[in-house]
Amino acid sequence: MNGKRAAVFLDRDGVLNRAVVRNGRPYPPATASELEILPGAAAALAQLKSLGFLLVVVTNQPDVGRGTQQRGVVDDMHGRLKEALPLDDFFVCFHTDENQCQCRKPQPGLLFLAAARHGIDLTSSYMVGDRWRDIEAGERAGCTTVLIEHGYREQGPRAGPAVRVNSLLEAVDWIAGHEERGHAHPAAALKVKLFADGADLGAMLELRANPKIAGFTTNPTLMRKAGIVDYEAFARDVLLAIPDRPISFEVFADDFSCMERQAVKIAGWGENVYVKIPVTNALGEPALDLVHRLTHCGVKVNVTALLALSQVREVADALAGGAPAYVSVFAGRIADTGRDPVPLMQAALELLRPHPQIELIWASPRELLNIFQADAIGCHVITATSDILKRLALIGKDLRQYSLETVRMFRNDAIAARYLL
Repeated sequence: MNGKRAAVFLDRDGVLNRAVVRNGRPYPPATASELEILPGAAAALAQLKSLGFLLVVVTNQPDVGRGTQQRGVVDDMHGRLKEALPLDDFFVCFHTDENQCQCRKPQPGLLFLAAARHGIDLTSSYMVGDRWRDIEAGERAGCTTVLIEHGYREQGPRAGPAVRVNSLLEAVDWIAGHEERGHAHPAAALKVKLFADGADLGAMLELRANPKIAGFTTNPTLMRKAGIVDYEAFARDVLLAIPDRPISFEVFADDFSCMERQAVKIAGWGENVYVKIPVTNALGEPALDLVHRLTHCGVKVNVTALLALSQVREVADALAGGAPAYVSVFAGRIADTGRDPVPLMQAALELLRPHPQIELIWASPRELLNIFQADAIGCHVITATSDILKRLALIGKDLRQYSLETVRMFRNDAIAARYLL
């Protein structure tokens, strides 16, 4: 874990203290005097401390934002919890859904803040909660998730937790067994670097807080879909927010002289910028001469849209001896043609082996499995959209549990549709 610690993140109401249930839905206690710590909570947390976990409370308290609760009352409740339980820290969101903040669960912002403050390895950590918001926040942060079932009348988590239990004591027993079996989150063992592909600044900032995301890529198609109208303004906003990881921006001209002018301008936006150059222009003319000039002038390039092994060979020759570079082979599009991309990607790695400054990107993956395929062959980087990255939370999920959740999803949808036979 590179010196980082694992944590157990805990929701508050319904996990540590008794929630007030009205009409099947949970609410926080109104006053500190109404706060009732659940039986067994102290013993359960003591067991987690003995396993070396940091214990961090992450809780939504939107009544403060609505003006129906005082922040001082919430602070008083947390003081009482701190006195009675071996808790290390509290992170609280006082916003409502209307604020659209990144800290209100199901957004993972509170977990990311805690990880930054305490040096926590999120992929080796756990999120324990009693509501769908807790589970989805934990999954988005890359934690293993545990749901305490209280039978609330509300939606369940979309992706499902790793396990469902009936109490905090059961949750701790499961975590202890999970650790004893050596089941750290499988994503922690991945060697391939994960790059997030997208053009939504909010989503990019959320992913930046995840230590497993090593870089970012975007392109004009994604930017257009995201409603970006000012290319340079968007790029500069991204670079201001993410100055510490490689980011690829693409030229959009089609003649090589304009491509070169755009590439030099884009490269000047930041030290962490890689300029995406298509392997050919729209007429099918190779961009090899341009790539050679740019890389030997010190521009870091990401040659993109390669599908054929011969293209990899030609691009490698053009990049040889130049600046650090990426070669993006669209393995997903290769698979779309009915071909297995794995042998081609293995061969591409061999072609790039003599050039240590060039890294191979497995681009356009179609499913989570592709990340493991890229990792297995030793590919340097894989790009993935946020919907694929979110599926990292499913790694190692019990298939019988997943089956049950699927059946429940079908059942709930049928009820919601009010079908009759």
